[in-house]
Amino acid sequence: MSWFKRSTRNAGWLALQLHEDQVDLVHVRVTASGRPCVGLCDSFRKENSDPSTLLRLRKELKLERYHCTTLLPSKHYQIHEIETPNVPRAEVRSALRWRLQDIVDYPVESATVDAVEIPADPERAGRSPTLYAVTTRSAAVEAHVKPYQASGVVLDAVDSPELAQRNIAAHYEPEDRGGVAMLAFYRDEGLLTFTRGGELYASRRIEIPLAQLMDDNFKQRAEHLERVALEVQRSLDHFERQYQYVPLSKLLLGPLPKEIGLRDYLRSSIDGPVDSADLSTVIDFTVPAAAAAERQSQYLPLIGAALRDEGAVA
Repeated sequence: MSWFKRSTRNAGWLALQLHEDQVDLVHVRVTASGRPCVGLCDSFRKENSDPSTLLRLRKELKLERYHCTTLLPSKHYQIHEIETPNVPRAEVRSALRWRLQDIVDYPVESATVDAVEIPADPERAGRSPTLYAVTTRSAAVEAHVKPYQASGVVLDAVDSPELAQRNIAAHYEPEDRGGVAMLAFYRDEGLLTFTRGGELYASRRIEIPLAQLMDDNFKQRAEHLERVALEVQRSLDHFERQYQYVPLSKLLLGPLPKEIGLRDYLRSSIDGPVDSADLSTVIDFTVPAAAAAERQSQYLPLIGAALRDEGAVA
């Protein structure tokens, strides 16, 4: 989702995220070889307010030199699958607003709307194409970006975790154009995405925060693993029924802070191959410590956001 625009100097993207006690930053650029490189991957302690902390970082790190983005928390937006309006491309968003007025539970005039196209089945040319309409209250977006605006940090885009995870999964797609189901866990929840050709086909949130999944209590962790396996298998079955034209090559697990046996559990519980993602196999880290599994897990959403297309500003 690209709701803010400006031109920049530095190649690549800088993704920022405000947390209760710190600010995380990741900068990714693509090298001449075409391989992504993480040049900045760090956390900074918050001092006083969010704007004052961002102001300090803007000055220290010269953030005006970067193309900046941040992630909108999933609780602030909804995703609706809708038949693509039969109107000129430039009029799609306006047509979506008309269709969404009976779907969202607040006045559509106060909503910010974006659209993500779902690639159609090439063998069924007569079928109406569909898309994902992403809706959020404009006030929620304004509140989220307010600290950045107050500190002079200009945002070129606001992204969603689904699209950030799509950007990571794209680097693990097989050469035969098979699809990838990717499962990752973040601070607030787990996220399962289905992608092929760098496009997002479907997603599902799993209401198990990362901290709960990492619980040292064996019984509770076993319950979480069982629930994850059940929800993943149901999602795989649903996806295969709905998108028969997208063969899945594997289930890819995002990095975790520590080994908890999730891969082995899923391998024994669901159909199909299950692999773990080590980002250092597809991304270069200029700071070796940032390539550790714990750091990869911490910065995964921002790495995904910073992997967005270099030209995706409009």
